[in-house]
Amino acid sequence: MVLTSETTLYVLKRILQALLTLLLASAFSFFIIQLAPGDFLDAQRQNPQISPETIQQFEEQFGLNKSIGEQYLRWLYQVVTKLNFGESFAYQRPAVEVLAERIPNTLLLSIASILVTWAIAIPLGIIGAINHNKVADRVLRVLSYIGQGFPALITGLLLLFFAQLTAPLFPVGGRTSINHDDLTWLGKILDIGWHMILPTLALSITSFAGLQRLMRGQMLDVLRQDYIRTARAKGLPENRVIYTHALRNAINPLITLLGFEFASLLSGAFITEYFFGWPGLGRLTLQAVQSQDLYLIMASLMMGATMLIIGNLLADLALSFVDPRIKLSKMN
Repeated sequence: MVLTSETTLYVLKRILQALLTLLLASAFSFFIIQLAPGDFLDAQRQNPQISPETIQQFEEQFGLNKSIGEQYLRWLYQVVTKLNFGESFAYQRPAVEVLAERIPNTLLLSIASILVTWAIAIPLGIIGAINHNKVADRVLRVLSYIGQGFPALITGLLLLFFAQLTAPLFPVGGRTSINHDDLTWLGKILDIGWHMILPTLALSITSFAGLQRLMRGQMLDVLRQDYIRTARAKGLPENRVIYTHALRNAINPLITLLGFEFASLLSGAFITEYFFGWPGLGRLTLQAVQSQDLYLIMASLMMGATMLIIGNLLADLALSFVDPRIKLSKMN
């Protein structure tokens, strides 16, 4: 029966664990957010044109006149019974709808960054391992050290400075140009891609450096294994030894890493989106935190936690598929 299969039982177990994790994470996040002084209505309270009666009406509408525990229980009840994560204070709309408008933009930027990072880092990591301690390996190691030494904040600032020096070669700010609606469908795609160049590079540089070093280290470990020496002794072509036998085993830890990167797809890149004016989730969440838009923050955090759980689950399933020696029943 399908329900008794190893994969199905493992997925069901992980789902039950995920529900408990999300419950604890939601409670912890809700109470931590409430520790911040004040609330969303602080700016309105300081406005003399807004009467105390209006403020009281807003407090009742948003539920801010209730205790923290009561606010959380009401929010949790809405989530469980109606999948309603609350209404954004600032937008006066369901928080999920506000997030849904930004998801495509963040997905576009994040997926592009992952593709660029992996397309560059994996081949360079393999080249570094094959040419261990040779000139090519030393040059790549220096580049990876430099890349890891630049946090996203510095990388974003340097790319902004580069954009100013080369203006108007690279656009800065927004996802599209002013005349985007007047372009053809191909022109619209190229216009969005043009605006993505610098934000994608800003996200990829630091990630590429770390992934390259990880790939190099894994390949070096695998290339020293006895079965690789045996394959070479049998006279197999070097390309086959590297890309068929060695790479398949070296890639396993990177698949787990890909699960975490999947989780970050919708969490947004706060600094990058802020610097380049990219209308994504990271920028939206930052604005929500600044304005203490409680339910918009909670919806964003719960979405990030769900993506992390799904990413880890997909990484485990992918590992068991790539390497049959890994049994799901033995995973925690």
